[in-house]
Amino acid sequence: MGNPLVIVESPTKAKMITSFLKGKFKVIASMGHVRDLPQRKLGVDLKNDFQPTYQILPGKEKAMSEIASAIKSAPDVFIATDYDREGEAIGWHIVEFAKIDIKKVKRIVFHEITQSAIEEAIREPRVININLVDAQQTRRILDRLVGYQISPLLGKNVRKGLSAGRVQSVALRLIVERENEIKNFKPQEYWTIAALLGKEQQDFNADLVSKDGKKYHSTIANQLFAEKYNIKVTSIRTEDAAKEIMADLNNSEFIVSSIKKSERRKNPLPPFMTSTLQREAINKLGFNSTKTMSVAQKLYENGLITYMRTDSLDVAKAAQKQASEYILKNYGKEYLPPKIKIYKTKSKSAQEAHEAIRPTNVLKTPKTLKLEKDAQKLYELIWLRFIASQMASAVINAVAVDIKAKDYIFHATGSSVKFAGYLKIYPEDLKDTMLPELNEGEKVTLKQLTPKQHFTEPPPRYTEASLIKTLEERGIGRPSTYAPTLSVLRHRGYVNIEKTKIIPQEISFTVMDVLKKYFMEILDLNFTAEMEEKLDGIADGRVKWKKMLADFHTPFAKTLDKARLDMKNIKQVIETSEKCSKCGSPMVIRDGRFGKFMACSNFPKCRNTISLNKEGEKIIPEKTEEKCSDCGKPMVIRSGRRGKFLACSGYPKCRNTKSIDKGNQSENKT
Repeated sequence: MGNPLVIVESPTKAKMITSFLKGKFKVIASMGHVRDLPQRKLGVDLKNDFQPTYQILPGKEKAMSEIASAIKSAPDVFIATDYDREGEAIGWHIVEFAKIDIKKVKRIVFHEITQSAIEEAIREPRVININLVDAQQTRRILDRLVGYQISPLLGKNVRKGLSAGRVQSVALRLIVERENEIKNFKPQEYWTIAALLGKEQQDFNADLVSKDGKKYHSTIANQLFAEKYNIKVTSIRTEDAAKEIMADLNNSEFIVSSIKKSERRKNPLPPFMTSTLQREAINKLGFNSTKTMSVAQKLYENGLITYMRTDSLDVAKAAQKQASEYILKNYGKEYLPPKIKIYKTKSKSAQEAHEAIRPTNVLKTPKTLKLEKDAQKLYELIWLRFIASQMASAVINAVAVDIKAKDYIFHATGSSVKFAGYLKIYPEDLKDTMLPELNEGEKVTLKQLTPKQHFTEPPPRYTEASLIKTLEERGIGRPSTYAPTLSVLRHRGYVNIEKTKIIPQEISFTVMDVLKKYFMEILDLNFTAEMEEKLDGIADGRVKWKKMLADFHTPFAKTLDKARLDMKNIKQVIETSEKCSKCGSPMVIRDGRFGKFMACSNFPKCRNTISLNKEGEKIIPEKTEEKCSDCGKPMVIRSGRRGKFLACSGYPKCRNTKSIDKGNQSENKT
């Protein structure tokens, strides 16, 4: 018999673990997922308890045969796939394919790829957790039931290439409804008045906040809040009202009426979990969520950070101890908190057995590592956030001053950092605003009164960061789903990202109208969150997966049947006077995944198309001297969503394309 076998997903992970086990184990990689539901059919037997049909992924046949052979010849088999439901399911798929008794397989899990973690995991293996497998399998089936049965209806009646999804469509609903709020928003005018005051050569600003005990408000929302809690409010709605106040204050004395000094503590932020890492990487590094997770995966597989798909804020005691020792040595005792900080996630469904995202060894500082540029940036962000989370709170000196002029109250604030604490390494946008030394009852000099016109603003468009935060807060999706959901919305042409803002495209509003009409329950935010809770129930053994699917699908099937009967074709086809250059038939304007385009009305017999720009003008392919390497016809320059490229003029019979920059043949050849 040979050495015990360890199975992981990636070659990088395999290489790291091999180096720790020093040749005592054979380590092989599955190269990611190994089986899935079939691509072009439902793959779920609706008449037989939702029994799924799995297929080996294309290109994995040889690797899976080698893995099955290695399993059968090994004295012991250790499944070391990732520490989440997806990893559990991958391990189960491997065992199922190899047709060996699941009880003979040892499952090992670890938060980090370090020698001590791997050795400890091997000493304490467990069996594959079927509840976790069932939870992942149910999620996959559930998404397939929704996506593969609603998407064809959208493709048939709205536009080819559209998709719907259990989480995807809810995310799109949030984006579309926010856009409608913005479109329907009616700005309201309001004014503010600021006073420039001075004492002994030091000037400071104060804002008018109230009159006769009534606070000024700027928005309807503030007014409704005030009415709800019986707070007296007033407003400055017009320039005339502002001028009236200015005149009333003319020659008034400005006297300090109250001073409140306080010392407040600003606590460090917790270490990262998946959603907060994605949001901070978007805001500070400009990475989208997909890029963040890709780079984080490489850091994890190279043993530099703990597992990056987590919704827990737990930190191992050994890691806390190491961080404390580092802080003590490099910053001093005063930068350590009185007791070690413990963070708890607010999410009810958080998997507390997991850990937060942190460096596996704090002594591997960003300065000591030489990583690829993006990996270096993300590692530094993770390292700094973790060390900061274990440091003492910052101490802020704050002073609030009220200044009275007749019946008006102006308010001024000042603050300064008394003790930096964690801000020393993880600074936030805190600017010292110093006020002069003031005393109650003393008079200050009015130097200038400035009225300023404002208009209430609509809610902002979602960014990737704010959308992920909203999904997380509402319990929609899980750490592993945020990045794929946003990627699908972009890929399907539902949204564009412009200067970090998510802009829904015209097709999104059409699709949302259709889905709301026929599938409102799927779009219900509470319903989607409840489904996530039921999946969590399957994972911990409280809910039976087949019953959960039956409870969902019985009413869903009726809704689906009704939609198939009632849904009308609303595909937009606009006739033009343009004639097809290939067959002479009229050209029509259609909606495509990447916007409007001109197509031959004789489709599918003639597949001639002409691209249109955003203004609806034809984009004529530029002729070149280059010949197609496949058929010999001239190559032309076309524009795609990734820019310009070379394409055969014989399209669609010849689909050869080449990159203009590198001249490398594209993988798009179909």
